[in-house]
Amino acid sequence: MANNRIDTTVLHNQPSTPRGGWHAAIFIICVEFADRLAYYGLTANLIQYLTKVLHQHNVTAAKNVNTWVGVSSLFPLLGGFVADSYFGRFNTIVVSSVIYLLGMSWLTLSTSVLKNNSTLFFVGLYILSIGEGGHRPCVQTFAANQFDDDSPEEKIVKSSFFNYWFMGLVAAGTGSSIVVYIEEHFGWATGLGVLTGAVAIALVLFLMGIRRYKKDGPTGSPITSMAQVFVAVIRKWRVETTPGPHIYCFEEDENTVSHLQSQQKCHSLAHTGQFRLLDKAIIIDKMDASSKTRNPWRLCSVTQVEEVKLVLRLFPIWLTCLMFFVVQAQLHTFNIKQSETMVRFIGHFEIPSASLLGVATGVFNISALLIYDRVFVPFARKYTGHPSGITVLQRIGFGLFLSVLNMIVAASVEVKRIGIAKENHLLDSPKTPMSVWWMIPQYFIFGVSDAFVIAGLQQLFYDEVAETMRSLGAAAYISLQGFGTLASNVVISVVEVVSSRAGEKWLAGRNLNRAHLDSFYWVLAALCAVNLCIYLLAAKYFIYKQVHVVVDPSVDTADDRNEV
Repeated sequence: MANNRIDTTVLHNQPSTPRGGWHAAIFIICVEFADRLAYYGLTANLIQYLTKVLHQHNVTAAKNVNTWVGVSSLFPLLGGFVADSYFGRFNTIVVSSVIYLLGMSWLTLSTSVLKNNSTLFFVGLYILSIGEGGHRPCVQTFAANQFDDDSPEEKIVKSSFFNYWFMGLVAAGTGSSIVVYIEEHFGWATGLGVLTGAVAIALVLFLMGIRRYKKDGPTGSPITSMAQVFVAVIRKWRVETTPGPHIYCFEEDENTVSHLQSQQKCHSLAHTGQFRLLDKAIIIDKMDASSKTRNPWRLCSVTQVEEVKLVLRLFPIWLTCLMFFVVQAQLHTFNIKQSETMVRFIGHFEIPSASLLGVATGVFNISALLIYDRVFVPFARKYTGHPSGITVLQRIGFGLFLSVLNMIVAASVEVKRIGIAKENHLLDSPKTPMSVWWMIPQYFIFGVSDAFVIAGLQQLFYDEVAETMRSLGAAAYISLQGFGTLASNVVISVVEVVSSRAGEKWLAGRNLNRAHLDSFYWVLAALCAVNLCIYLLAAKYFIYKQVHVVVDPSVDTADDRNEV
């Protein structure tokens, strides 16, 4: 049993599967662009709808926005599991897009025919959350799978793909500024109606490309596979681990064999020495050797164990990136209320506070990505020899550093704003005679940090998980936003409790001039700085995925991707 391997002769003799590359990805981008346009068009101005139309307090509205964004970002964990285990990514995208369209239609009705009914509006929001759950973990992974990993040319193109994919999302965020203007000047029903139409058109375009797509079916439950490893380790707790590979099980389960045989080449995970305790699950003891069949809950394959190790390696990185999304949560809550108090006129035209946010961060996002992809990467590649110029963890780390700087700048701007309000005796007024252009520096840092962290995390959670778990990998990255925004609610609540005991709530009331938003931002800056130090420690000991590529039984070449 110890010497059993997948018969790669079958893999070698299979014809190559056609790869659509960019020709197929462009149709997938359409449906993602519309989904993001609708999401950003709603999120960017949601706090204004809750405070101005539904008359909620600032803190209550901020928590409601964070809760909805958080839940919408947690549903993808379920959607990714369903896609990988049962439906496949293509079918999941179609079903979730239909649900998303229904949610947008419901919201449009709730703000028009149903006369801004609060309960029905929130029902529509959470229907959207269900659609997000199936859509977001699958679309980017489905698009990335259209490229051939075994082609050196397409591998380089795929590296840029994540940058351009993120640029498309940024373009959607920038375009949502137009929707925000429509919502504020022509009504929410009109704005949401435009978004509903965009989602419907994009779904049609996506289905038009159906013949071009390279589709992967379900690969079996990755959760079950991981559970088998942990159960096997517990059952063999007293078994000694040794470095000898001759006592390890290399046999794959039927689902893995079926998936690999659908590929032109066999990509198997190399055995690593990290988390050696898990190697107990692949040791063949006397009971295993005497059994005629392999009990998957007692004896696992090397690939199964290495898949679990990949997840465990990613967890510290995932955990230390949560704070970045706590900072991001302020972008669509207190930052908008902050800019609303400032002078936003260009001539006789008043810029909607959410529109300025979308346009400014979008422009900075796209500019940073273009410079990064077209200037920095080629320059750095000459010195490092790395295909992406720098490693993905280095890219994320720089973005986390910028989030610290961003909170320092945001706190400084708020100190300036409150100072001007005091000088003009306007602390009890909802307005401050200070130009909104003072917000541009923090929007600039927001945009650049996004370009480094978000695109980096998308690539990390695609590359560093097993092929059979990529939808769940995408869901794990998306869940960062969910847990981050929910963690923002926790931080807000703790700050409210602590500051009230000290004499005055920092974030209380409708009047931001009487709040202490600057103090809140200084707390976030300190938390981000501590978090950055922990991230650097986690990144230092991170081991990148190591893959064996087998195209013939007589050839076994290792694609060692261990990077510093």
